[in-house]
Amino acid sequence: MKGYKFYEQVNAAFDEAAQYTTYDKGLLSQMKICNDVLHITFPVELDNGKIEVIEAWRVEHSHHKMPTKGGIRYSMTVNEDETMALSALMTYKCAVVDVPFGGAKGGIKIDKSKYSQRELEHITRRYAFELIKKNFIGPGTDVPAPDYGTGAQEMGWILDTFRQMSTDLNADGCVTGKPVEMGGIRGRTEATGRGVYFGIKEACDNKEDMKELGLTPGIEGKTFVIQGLGNVGYHAALYMIEAGAKLVGVAEIDGSIYSEAGIDLEKLMEYKAETGGVTGFEGTETLEKSNSVLESDCDILIPAALENQINEENAGKIKAKIIGEAANGPTTARGHEIIKKRGALIIPDNYLNAGGVTVSYFEWLKNIQHVRFGRMGKRFEENSYKKILSVIETISDRKFTEKELSFLAKGGGEAELVDSGLEETMINAYNEMNELRKKHDVDLRTAAFISAINKVGTIYERMGIFP
Repeated sequence: MKGYKFYEQVNAAFDEAAQYTTYDKGLLSQMKICNDVLHITFPVELDNGKIEVIEAWRVEHSHHKMPTKGGIRYSMTVNEDETMALSALMTYKCAVVDVPFGGAKGGIKIDKSKYSQRELEHITRRYAFELIKKNFIGPGTDVPAPDYGTGAQEMGWILDTFRQMSTDLNADGCVTGKPVEMGGIRGRTEATGRGVYFGIKEACDNKEDMKELGLTPGIEGKTFVIQGLGNVGYHAALYMIEAGAKLVGVAEIDGSIYSEAGIDLEKLMEYKAETGGVTGFEGTETLEKSNSVLESDCDILIPAALENQINEENAGKIKAKIIGEAANGPTTARGHEIIKKRGALIIPDNYLNAGGVTVSYFEWLKNIQHVRFGRMGKRFEENSYKKILSVIETISDRKFTEKELSFLAKGGGEAELVDSGLEETMINAYNEMNELRKKHDVDLRTAAFISAINKVGTIYERMGIFP
């Protein structure tokens, strides 16, 4: 949108929530500002021998807790305003789900599709070198992670670069979202989408809230539309479907599709891999505009692409009763107000997509503790369960099969513990946020900001203003 300033939108939401707190205006101003903004330019030699100057950023929003934490995105939309806004959202997001990090964010302004693997490695390693040189990365300083356009491969390159320049015993903790073989954690790839599912499930399980929306409790039987079938969107859709929801619409870069009868996610992903898009998929209607499906009939809309997708131009046409913000900042302030007046429930991004940073926190803990989750206790748990089952067999004259024993006596490995920790985090945060919503008679976004301001503000008050 013309004149849209993402950072201003974030601060406007902060100011709205700040009215419900008692903190000094000066302290609130300190909470809003970005502590450090790094703008980098560096040259890279391309495969054809030409030199290209790359532009990049890293922003550390808040040092109230250390290290700071936030993803790195590769996109032509990357700019200083966007990076500052996303770093601020990371601060509030971490506070909402009680993850002890300050917020940060980074980005490189490139179109990833236009570079070879070798060129991307050089760009990534040079960016990491600049961060190291300027003390914007480290297990106790600032810990990046994947974001839009990046993944485990890029995080692996960053870790390797850091290791070459550091003797830190906890070097593995300088970045999260790494390959498992390099100190990553099982469950990180699907973490954000899994967290989106847990958050929507908790909202749908609230009988009182669903009654107000005219919906039955639970996810089963509900229809949903998803915008963006990247890592987050795909996994959110996958878990929604497994829980009994029906995917009826998808929006992607090439266009959008709709089918009241439902869309087979796995077949659609195969089609997308073959054709590069979703339009024309068998059994669906291809809509005229790429985002037209957002306005289709459904119970739940999950925007899982980029910011500013729901705005004053289309918000009044959206029919969904629940908006689950899987992306960062997908709804503008004006769009939010329009949907809110209609009575829909908006589950905000600064809570709903916190699954990624939550599991990144688990990965960071694993790295600085130098032990895999489950390694110490899994076999002990299994042996304990087998003893209990043996007693049950003795007193009930019931013999368990090997398959039953294997299932019933299974101990918690890394993947199971990560999933359990993520579910616990998302459930507790939602209920805390929902209580604030009802206490102050506000929407969930404002409630999430109130929660974050209270938690960050308490720390700032105790820290004082001088080092």
